[in-house]
Amino acid sequence: MLKENNTGHSSATTSRVRHRKRSNEVIPEPSKANGGKLLVDDNNKYKSMWIRTYSTVWMIGGFALVVYMGHLYITALVVVIQIFMAKELFNLLRKANEDRHLPGFRLLNWHFFLTAMLFVYGRLLNQPLVNTVTSDKFFYQFVSSLIKYHMAICYFSYIAGFIWFILTLKKKMYKYQFGQYAWTHMILIVVFTQSSFTVANIFEGIFWFLLPASLIIINDIFAYIFGFFCGRTPLIKLSPKKTWEGFIGASVTTIISAFVLANILGRFEWLTCPRKDLSTGWLQCDSGPLFKPESYALPGWISKLFTWKEISILPVQWHALCLGLFASIIAPFGGFFASGFKRAFKIKDFGDSIPGHGGITDRMDCQMVMAVFAYIYLQSFVVREGISVDMILDQILTSLSLEEQQILVMKLGQILQERVGQS
Repeated sequence: MLKENNTGHSSATTSRVRHRKRSNEVIPEPSKANGGKLLVDDNNKYKSMWIRTYSTVWMIGGFALVVYMGHLYITALVVVIQIFMAKELFNLLRKANEDRHLPGFRLLNWHFFLTAMLFVYGRLLNQPLVNTVTSDKFFYQFVSSLIKYHMAICYFSYIAGFIWFILTLKKKMYKYQFGQYAWTHMILIVVFTQSSFTVANIFEGIFWFLLPASLIIINDIFAYIFGFFCGRTPLIKLSPKKTWEGFIGASVTTIISAFVLANILGRFEWLTCPRKDLSTGWLQCDSGPLFKPESYALPGWISKLFTWKEISILPVQWHALCLGLFASIIAPFGGFFASGFKRAFKIKDFGDSIPGHGGITDRMDCQMVMAVFAYIYLQSFVVREGISVDMILDQILTSLSLEEQQILVMKLGQILQERVGQS
């Protein structure tokens, strides 16, 4: 009897030890000496580099094609990225055994996802949608009604999901179900709150989406290159392969690239024009003073060395320096946060959809942080304050019916006639 008990105790101990080993093998903890294996010391680094390079070329090529196609296609790309991110994050805390006892529970997560999508994009795209269907009376009235009751539709859709969740609660599964409920809402906040700023930037002009996104890509590529060839000093233990050499080299490169890239992108009118509707045609507009070149005289000693006597700079390039500074110093902390998050759950990547990079979420961590800053910076320091004629017309078309608009025109005409008579 004692032997059997000892045997049972021994097997249980062995099982626990094996379990610990299995969970710890997913991500090796960084050594105290150097914070983990650096890329410069990695024997398989060249194979990893070629796989990563191949994937990067394909991603950049596809990204450039989508940007060339215009605002709507970029927005569609953002939606696809959101879906993949949500899928990766939903699966992170999945437990197959519990899910087998909860049929339809995964469907509930996607119900909340679609409700959040309807709410966010309904708020962002309602005015462009109205501008698109203004010429058709039936669709205009239909869309106006949807916009008027948009918030109520989203609310009752959420309430339906809430009731669905309550009715599916099962004994002995409460902790898992409420954990999934909280996890789903956190995902929606992370994915949609930050991604909504990306879409808002797109409709302010592709320039304000493309420049910040490109700076993050440049920073990521050059951090890898400098760390690959020069990396010796560990940067942070959360990301063992990140080095000070990679961080500093990428920061300098990103800031310089921001200044140069803003000059290149700012000279394409279709990149700088805001989109007011949901059409797909190329835009023509007055880009404003930010995108009109200004000449600066060069110092005499530079003129003697080169043939240039002055240099042409777009005012937006000075704003681009601020974006570059943020992309190189602050935005990488989004990646560090993601690294810490993955360590907490003992996983290497959020997914495996991109060879050499991991999942979609692994590529979007810094992009999310950058998109929020770009929108706040744009609205705070770039967009002119005040009420414009276009803003008032947008409010009139969205908020008033056709009859009310006709009454407004009549009253406005009377007021103008009285003022003309008085003058």
